[in-house]
Amino acid sequence: MTMNAPLDVAHDGPITRLTLNRPDMRNAFDETLIAALTAAVRQAGADPQVRVLLLTGAGKAFCAGGDLNWMRKMATHTDAENRADATRLADMLYTIWSCPKPVVACVNGDAYAGGMGLLSACDIAIAADTAHFCLSETRLGLLPATISPYVIRAMGERAANRYFLTAERFDAATALRLGLLHGVTSAEQLHDEVEAICRTLCANGPSAVQASKRLVRDFAGREIDAALIADTVERIAACRSTDEACEGVAAFLEKREPAWRQAS
Repeated sequence: MTMNAPLDVAHDGPITRLTLNRPDMRNAFDETLIAALTAAVRQAGADPQVRVLLLTGAGKAFCAGGDLNWMRKMATHTDAENRADATRLADMLYTIWSCPKPVVACVNGDAYAGGMGLLSACDIAIAADTAHFCLSETRLGLLPATISPYVIRAMGERAANRYFLTAERFDAATALRLGLLHGVTSAEQLHDEVEAICRTLCANGPSAVQASKRLVRDFAGREIDAALIADTVERIAACRSTDEACEGVAAFLEKREPAWRQAS
């Protein structure tokens, strides 16, 4: 790992590993880390060799949210400067959420405030059973505005009503029950659990995985009406004739590995 870089980027075949690298600050983000993570996700998302992005933190925490020294500095800036700074944070979260490739959060430790936004913007989140979670903004006289679209989608409106307002700390078991996480495992097994998910994603058709991610983004919350049904028909009809779909069906019938699995 690059010791002085706020973000470590490592490429392992089809997997790009992104490690928040400010362990002394519990991986809290400032303008430098925000810029680095935004750029890295965009680059990996556009790289045809990359199939999965894996996001985690160095040290004992996943992410403690915004660096309070950075936030205190921003409080002395102009309204225009604060809006521009908040926009960069919003862009980072949206870049993760809208990345065409699946993004997996390996929540190795505590996720507070903006760290909750980070894991909520990811497609899949697995945490160590020792991790704790907190939407701590109101405790500081702030509010979780920028992260709220992603956190509310992840944990639901009812849970958000409680935890946005109370700033209570809760454990991994509660986060799993609320739907914020997809799985919880021991700290010792976390790496293997997340690796297995990444390898499973790489075993599937890369275009189909990306199109399936778009399905969730495009259809979640929409009314099931004639327009939606027509959209689903168009998408599956177009998919069936693609080279990837033809190869996948042929490989299954011929009892062999599809070409994309051999390549990965």
